[in-house]
Amino acid sequence: MGNSSATDDGGLLAGRGPESLGTGTRLGGAGAAALVGGVLLIGMVLAGNSLVCVSVASERTLQTPTNYFIVSLAAADLLLAVLVLPLFVYSEGGVWLLSPRLCDTLMAMDVMLCTASIFNLCAISVDRFVAVTVPLRYNQQGQCQLLLIAATWLLSAAVAAPVVCGLNDVPGRDPTVCCLEDRDYVVYSSICSFFLPCPLMLLLYWATFRGLRRWEAARHTKLHSHAPRRPSGPGPPVSDPTQGPLFPDCPPPSPSLRTSPTVSSRPESDLSQSPCSPGCLLPDAALAQPPAPSSRRKRGAKITGRERKAMRVLPVVVGAFLMCWTPFFVVHITRALCPACFVSPSLVSAVTWLGYVNSALNPIIYTIFNAEFRSVFRKTLRLRC
Repeated sequence: MGNSSATDDGGLLAGRGPESLGTGTRLGGAGAAALVGGVLLIGMVLAGNSLVCVSVASERTLQTPTNYFIVSLAAADLLLAVLVLPLFVYSEGGVWLLSPRLCDTLMAMDVMLCTASIFNLCAISVDRFVAVTVPLRYNQQGQCQLLLIAATWLLSAAVAAPVVCGLNDVPGRDPTVCCLEDRDYVVYSSICSFFLPCPLMLLLYWATFRGLRRWEAARHTKLHSHAPRRPSGPGPPVSDPTQGPLFPDCPPPSPSLRTSPTVSSRPESDLSQSPCSPGCLLPDAALAQPPAPSSRRKRGAKITGRERKAMRVLPVVVGAFLMCWTPFFVVHITRALCPACFVSPSLVSAVTWLGYVNSALNPIIYTIFNAEFRSVFRKTLRLRC
């Protein structure tokens, strides 16, 4: 993402103009602070997100659909640290002295990677919504998660493509400032990258966790309804297969049927006096029935415990993303829609740094809120060291 105009007084990835810096490149107090902070941030982003990718690739227990999207999100943060942050730190320290074409590539990569982050979070919300609301179809999807990840990257590239295709080549462009030159494109990219996907993502997460609560409540009720009843006298609980929802038409069998070792040893006259209706199964026959079809059992086992644990960390990831990037998008779309409004360059720089800090937060969130990630991180670090 970037400035809305070359006449703006700085912004995301925008070199400060000569009028604000004097002559030449500045490496004073602010420049030195940007350099030190940038190096530390790049190191944290590279270390944390590399650990996420290596852990998921090497540990089978982490290879779940949700974690594939998390790896895609980590890949976007890694590319940001390698391709964008070094030049951002450079531009914070002085005038843009590199080629305008490199500036355009930098702007496009910044837009694409930021968009890829939010689109990956949206893809996770879509995937989790399908997993909870339509578990049987979700299990039959196969490679749909990989296709969804590929779609997020293609759409992100499409949003950023106009910058590479010459949108920034405007007459009178200042080569000492690296920014987005078209205000309309700033509005367009902000809406596509943030203001449209965020409400959709929040709505899907709300529906997903509402459905998950209903699923867990129904599962809890089902387990309790099928629990064996304890008899009134002493002794271990005895399960009566003729009771419960599977045998609604059967009254309790007579004591002789309960104590008889086998049904076949009784005379036919006794069998004809069975209290069960003609369509009802005797106890031994009921026990000998084959198990329920596997498709029915699978329907109730689609959402595994590991998947539910992974889903609980997602609100924290989404919340951190919104806290870090919302100020940036609000500031920049305000500057694009209201050119006469004054926005302090210090505020623009602060919200930009806050947005980039989000790339280092996700591995920390996984470590704090996900015990499985935490144990695998420790194991991976011990193996690498």
